[in-house]
Amino acid sequence: MDEISRGHLNDPEDGSVTIYRRDPSASLRNWLQVFWIPVWSVPESGFREQRVLTHPVCLLSITDSYARLVGPASVAARQVLRGDGWAFGVMFRPGVGRRLLGRDVSAITDGYADLSEIALLHGLAEKIRNLMQADPRSADAHRAAQDVVEGRVASLGHPDDGAVLAGRVVSMVEDPLIASVADLCEALDLPERKLQRLCSGFLGVSPRWLIRQRRLHEAGERLRNGGSLADLATRLGYTDQSHFSRDFRAATGWPPGLFARMAKGMPGEVR
Repeated sequence: MDEISRGHLNDPEDGSVTIYRRDPSASLRNWLQVFWIPVWSVPESGFREQRVLTHPVCLLSITDSYARLVGPASVAARQVLRGDGWAFGVMFRPGVGRRLLGRDVSAITDGYADLSEIALLHGLAEKIRNLMQADPRSADAHRAAQDVVEGRVASLGHPDDGAVLAGRVVSMVEDPLIASVADLCEALDLPERKLQRLCSGFLGVSPRWLIRQRRLHEAGERLRNGGSLADLATRLGYTDQSHFSRDFRAATGWPPGLFARMAKGMPGEVR
């Protein structure tokens, strides 16, 4: 699954929302991970709530009503969609958000900064809206909007050493053998306090959050395919099923068994 789908907790067959994806230019992949453009048309009498287990990154999000640099969310991010609309999004690489903000990413964890507050991104929203308003499904509009963003980012040069190390931390956490903060410190040869400061400043989250979030992302994928909750908890490194269930429910709002039924379209589905 790609970066967006991996944390997306809603029904992938829901035809009311289409997500277009674009890869960044090769020369900017040290800054940019993926562009995504959701376009939705929800029946007038209803709504769709999107829930996403976020990544330790900053996200640029522009709609016709707001323009934000969004920080990581400690629990599943939620967005209610109504009527017709669109958003133009950019997922930055782990660690680089601090350069954009000019301060620690922890300042916008569970929050955001308006693009008007960020020098590099000031005035960007108006340009993107002008390109997207006529037809938000247009590949030409998506390409032109991507070019505008990449033109800004190209002026940044190369990420600094702290951002590079933070990106390495995120990559290492994907290893299922990294089951604790102590494991991560040993693998990186870093004292725990230094690792904590690095993660707070460049990622906006704690090392423990990184490990738990990797487990929850994998849980979301595997719950869609069925199987025993007890076996899944063991595979993910939990000492017991109840601990896993508490973590999953705290992060997503759903018990894992209910989420598994929802993913199969069985009774208990939430709309």
